[in-house]
Amino acid sequence: MAPPNLVSLFEDQNDPSPPPHAYYPGYSSFPLSPAHPYSGSAYASYPSEIPHNVRRASSASSSLPASFLSSEWIDHPISTEDHVERASNNARLDDISREPVEQLSFEKKNGSKGTKISKEQHIVAVEEVVDLEPDYEVDLLPEEHPQNLPLWRKWLAIVIVSCCSFCVTGSSSMAPFTETAVADDFHISHEIAVLSVSLFVEGMALGPLLTGPLSEMYGRNITYRASFTLMFAFSFGVAFAPNTAVYLIFRFLSGLVGATFLSVAGGTVSDLFTNEEVANPMAFYTCSPFIGPIFGPLVSGFINQNLYWRWTYYILTIWIFVQTVFLYICIPETYVPILRKWKAAKLRKSTGDESYWAPLDKKDKNVAKAMLVSFYKPFELIFYERMALLLNLWTSLVLGILYLTFQAFPIIFTEKHDFTIQQSGLTFLGIGVGMVCAMPTQSYFNKLVVRDAKKNDEIAPPESRLYMGEIGAVLVPISLFWLSFTTYASVPWIVPIIASIPFGIGLYYVFTAVFTYLVTAYRPLAASAMAGNTAMRCTFAAVFSLFAGYMYEGMGTVGATALLAGIMTVMAPLPFIFRRIGPRLREKSRFAAH
Repeated sequence: MAPPNLVSLFEDQNDPSPPPHAYYPGYSSFPLSPAHPYSGSAYASYPSEIPHNVRRASSASSSLPASFLSSEWIDHPISTEDHVERASNNARLDDISREPVEQLSFEKKNGSKGTKISKEQHIVAVEEVVDLEPDYEVDLLPEEHPQNLPLWRKWLAIVIVSCCSFCVTGSSSMAPFTETAVADDFHISHEIAVLSVSLFVEGMALGPLLTGPLSEMYGRNITYRASFTLMFAFSFGVAFAPNTAVYLIFRFLSGLVGATFLSVAGGTVSDLFTNEEVANPMAFYTCSPFIGPIFGPLVSGFINQNLYWRWTYYILTIWIFVQTVFLYICIPETYVPILRKWKAAKLRKSTGDESYWAPLDKKDKNVAKAMLVSFYKPFELIFYERMALLLNLWTSLVLGILYLTFQAFPIIFTEKHDFTIQQSGLTFLGIGVGMVCAMPTQSYFNKLVVRDAKKNDEIAPPESRLYMGEIGAVLVPISLFWLSFTTYASVPWIVPIIASIPFGIGLYYVFTAVFTYLVTAYRPLAASAMAGNTAMRCTFAAVFSLFAGYMYEGMGTVGATALLAGIMTVMAPLPFIFRRIGPRLREKSRFAAH
């Protein structure tokens, strides 16, 4: 039996006059013979046609590729490493190892001696069978890319996903005005009724950990549709709940599935717009989940003042149904890896050729493993990164205070100023006005980022995103102190509402600054950084809703609000500190982008 077909080239390094042709790239003293299959222009022009079973020698000394030994050959003195690599379009000839090898001998299984190779020789390539098996990685044509959709269609998609996010967060804050009626109807305490808010928000905390991996495996579109279809079904369970257990369980499940739009929708925005265009649509989307909690009490107050409490959830169910219809009709798939996968499958089906593939076809499809990573990675980041932990704590306190106001404002305005339920809902307009007023200032802070980029080789450091946070850190405690000392009955009702406007501005600044900082500072793990932030701040919001009533009854409206203002004053230095020492901390981090 003849040994396997070996294509190898050996040289005498002492030969001073190597042939002038076909030099090994990068090694001028290592010529290739014109007969060598990889010496000609065909290799450079058509690297994808290299046989997939050409194996490369290990870079470790005293080793040869295992393919050097066919089934007929065995080795004596060494253990080999087998590196099988399919050539790709960017393959280069100088990737082939030219390490010197030890004096080796091989023998056939029948005992006869094989080829000897000396240390001075170099392996160029070992070829078992010249059998071409080309394959084709599929990509999108320019006209197929979602960023090249018509502008009106891209903005239609942004508006719809933003409205869905608005709907989810608005659902969380519609429940507080139903609590008294729910407690009377189900014969439960007010504390149990408050769980309708806490469980929904806790579902929002856990949902992104589940839906994030699913959207990357199956696409954003199917995740959106499944999410709102399930939310529509679970809303029926809330609206027609016969008892407390069913009511609370379906509230939690509604928050769990609705949270998709808090984690995945931002990806849709970035899918549809280039880096130069994404600022405005991202700002539009970012506002929706923060204005939603302000809108909820406005609507819920009027409903519960004039209708039965279940109508709150009937109307919410109708709203979710309308949003679901728009999701099915108007939202295209925008996740490029999924579009490539679909295109490859279509080509395989139409041509009958199984050599078409997309990167997602070769990705690990273990859903359980992906979800496990999605669960532990955000918390690993929180536990090991002081910056992430403290900034997440800061935003968690701010959101917790926002959800605490859903219990506090009715106490302040119904007890001190004799407001009705629907009038109490209108008191949240101050926070909403503040957030709307803050949005146009985004362009000013963008200029600060550009200024810092010019000082840093045209790359803006993540800390430049914290300018906005510095102003927010000052406005939030000022607003809370102002609010706390204007809750007396003798102070006109309009004053505490005006005092809440700076809180709305500060809330927008704090969240925008921290979100953009986390995404840019932890770019390799941006999704995990945001998932950890969402889980932590929604958990705080869920817990703050539970003790708000006790806190305001025990400490009074002045003392309780002043305590919150004091806590936010302690947190205020964070953005100032991190803007200065952040670069040093990131250099020592094993997670942050350097």
